[in-house]
Amino acid sequence: MLNPCDLKAALSAKHAQHVVLIHFPIALFMAGAAFDFLAHWTKRQSLTAAAYLNFLVAAVASVPTMITELLAWQ
Repeated sequence: MLNPCDLKAALSAKHAQHVVLIHFPIALFMAGAAFDFLAHWTKRQSLTAAAYLNFLVAAVASVPTMITELLAWQ
């Protein structure tokens, strides 16, 4: 039986990294879209900057997510 609290076993599993990483780009993109909508609605520049940063971090976070997906797929 695999111990769910064993960090080494969880990180060395082929599929584990992708399952964990996939949520970050999705959540950041959704937050960016919400900030962008609020920025257009309220005309606040700070919300525009927050939307931009969320989209930027989502784009950067999608690279290791795609790499781990390809490694788990093979």
